[in-house]
Amino acid sequence: MKIVFLGDIISKAGRRALHKYLPQIRSKCNPDFIIANGENAAGGIGLTPDVAEELFIMGVDVLTSGNHIWKYKELYNYLDSKSDKVIRPLNYPNSEQFRVPGVGYTVVKRGEYEFIVVNIMGRTFVHTIDCPFKAMDNLLSKFSLGNNRMILVDFHAETTSEKEAMGWFLDGRVTAMFGTHTHVQTSDERILHKGTAYITDAGMCGPMDTVIGVDRDIIIQRFITQLPVAFKFSDETNLGVNGACVEVDTMTGKAIKIERILFRDDLN
Repeated sequence: MKIVFLGDIISKAGRRALHKYLPQIRSKCNPDFIIANGENAAGGIGLTPDVAEELFIMGVDVLTSGNHIWKYKELYNYLDSKSDKVIRPLNYPNSEQFRVPGVGYTVVKRGEYEFIVVNIMGRTFVHTIDCPFKAMDNLLSKFSLGNNRMILVDFHAETTSEKEAMGWFLDGRVTAMFGTHTHVQTSDERILHKGTAYITDAGMCGPMDTVIGVDRDIIIQRFITQLPVAFKFSDETNLGVNGACVEVDTMTGKAIKIERILFRDDLN
């Protein structure tokens, strides 16, 4: 069994990159299931129903997200109606009086196989929300690996330390943990001691000659002047797709192999 996870899709350029390279990814990895982080897929920040549907037509099975998922209000009802296909971070707090739209995980059944896709978000330098470690403990009290069940986690977090800590915390309890949010692919993919595939950040899909998808001159200007210059998400032509491919032993639900995915115009 092979599962592909694709890093944050950035704006229209990211969708173009996915459309261009997904056939090559299919040819190379022969995936049975494809997950992608879609929280930046519409205009660079946020996701809309139309863009989500576009990604599903391309062949993405489930979209995960993060802190930017709330940009467009029209997505709120869509999150509830498409809870099997688009998820938001699990550890947003709910109450009896106030409810957060959508769900933090989904269970997708394909024949005899069951894919549980989970989205959690870190708390360091992001939002003050519920503890992602406790949220995963609660969820994993309901589900366990094995017998054709796989558990795939997108941990949307800022710091490498929080991501690494979560990886070890989940080792042996989930099939794979993919870090997202920082848009720069790390080269630390590995199988942890108890059988969980791990990568600190899967990277991004979009324009590669940029600063995390944004026009590089704008970001340089912001750093030099310290002035609040508006972001412009680049339409550069050097497109690329980052992610990871995980091979799984379906009997145990644990990973056998993880390999980084890197396609880029100037490398092909």
